Amino acid sequence: MPLLSFPRLPLGSFALTLALIASSGPALAADAPASQPWRDARQLVLVVTEGWDATDATLQRFELRDGRWQAAAAAAPVSVGRHGSAWGLGLHPAQAQGPQKQEGDGRAPAGVFTLGEAFGYADKADTAMPYRAMQATSYCIDVPDSPLYNRIIDTRTEGEVAAKGSTEPMRLDLHNKGDVRYREGLVIGHNPKATPRAGSCIFAHLWRTPGEPTAGCTAMAAETMDGVLRWLRPDARPVFVLLPRAEYARLAHDWQLPEAVR
Repeated sequence: MPLLSFPRLPLGSFALTLALIASSGPALAADAPASQPWRDARQLVLVVTEGWDATDATLQRFELRDGRWQAAAAAAPVSVGRHGSAWGLGLHPAQAQGPQKQEGDGRAPAGVFTLGEAFGYADKADTAMPYRAMQATSYCIDVPDSPLYNRIIDTRTEGEVAAKGSTEPMRLDLHNKGDVRYREGLVIGHNPKATPRAGSCIFAHLWRTPGEPTAGCTAMAAETMDGVLRWLRPDARPVFVLLPRAEYARLAHDWQLPEAVR
């Protein structure tokens, strides 16, 4: 979700930390707890921030090879919500400690999530993921009381009234003076049951300017997004993981995530 520009915080040495993620970390394979809904994932997009209030982060892709997570690309800088991150609703168990994602809080949802369809301004994209070309009539509904909450709709089929109150036109270029942010993107599967006021319309999308925080999405350079889109395969059951570094260190073993080497 795009919003105003805020200053970048320094990444410090954390980019180097993620660049050294070990290929010997535990795998999401047969030894993963049966209760983990993401135990069959063979691709993982990992975003780690410096803390709950950090707006800068690092993104790295991993794939399961020979039963272990191995880096599929170098780490790249991304930005998250203008107020940082908070626990979202996804595949992971509920977490009592830490902020909880709410509609309009300016925080990116933390946890483990499915990756849904790709979308963009073009008629097609270089990706194996399901792709939806956005139209001037495409909106994501961020109105908590709407029966279409947290869904992308087309007013040509749903009617103009369905988008009443929505602040998320999906053709930002047409509605916001050529805005490029939704030129390429991916739906992050936060709040799949559309729990009212738990947060909506969470995407991975392009930066408008490098390092600009968002209203709750994860934003990145075009080359980073292009690499993610080309790499993703639906049959690999890809997941998106966003965590502050302290929570990542606490949960990496139990959640069978790649383990960072310090």
